[in-house]
Amino acid sequence: MPDIDAQKFALGVTNYLVLLFSLSFHESAHAWMALKLGDDTAARLGRITLNPAAHIDLFGTVLMPLLQIFGGFPVIGWAKPTPYDAGRFRRDVSLRRGHISVAGVGPISNLLLALAFAIVFAVILRVEVPEGMRDGLYSLMSVGIAMNVTLAVFNMLPVPPLDGSHILSWSLPRSMGEKFDHFSENYGTIVLWILFLSGLLGWLIGPIQRFAVLFIFDLIR
Repeated sequence: MPDIDAQKFALGVTNYLVLLFSLSFHESAHAWMALKLGDDTAARLGRITLNPAAHIDLFGTVLMPLLQIFGGFPVIGWAKPTPYDAGRFRRDVSLRRGHISVAGVGPISNLLLALAFAIVFAVILRVEVPEGMRDGLYSLMSVGIAMNVTLAVFNMLPVPPLDGSHILSWSLPRSMGEKFDHFSENYGTIVLWILFLSGLLGWLIGPIQRFAVLFIFDLIR
């Protein structure tokens, strides 16, 4: 029994460390894209960094993941939103393009991280690894792949305040987008909590997440 508890604890710590790194990478990507488009708001606030301290949200990065972490796989978490000022984008960048680019790079960054973990995993599977390190590395790479696929799919949901809601808002004609934004401001958090508490969130993202993760593992075998 103590061995099982120790293994669960080690896996929980691994999950949480990967989550912190993945969320930091995600938010840094938002800040980096805004800077590339001409707005240095987030850059001046030190948000282009992998240091989790710059991105931590007390509830989304600390309390909620830790509540999940030792009871199962911590599939969901979020960091402090990265601020940007669309009015500072370069003149050749339209508001539509700017908003969609800054929002969309977040999920893309997690997919790139999943790919990076997969490439490292593929290499590890094909080289000699000391027996004492093998299980730990396998676990770390597996968590990295699954975690980042989940974060990418989760953030693409068109539910405020996730990245997918910003992409949807600015993909719509502005009159419709503004109505959607008004709904988001008033009810977005409520909708997200309903998805969490009802189990609908897992029903929505679970099939896509499982398909993507299995596809990646099939590629690297």
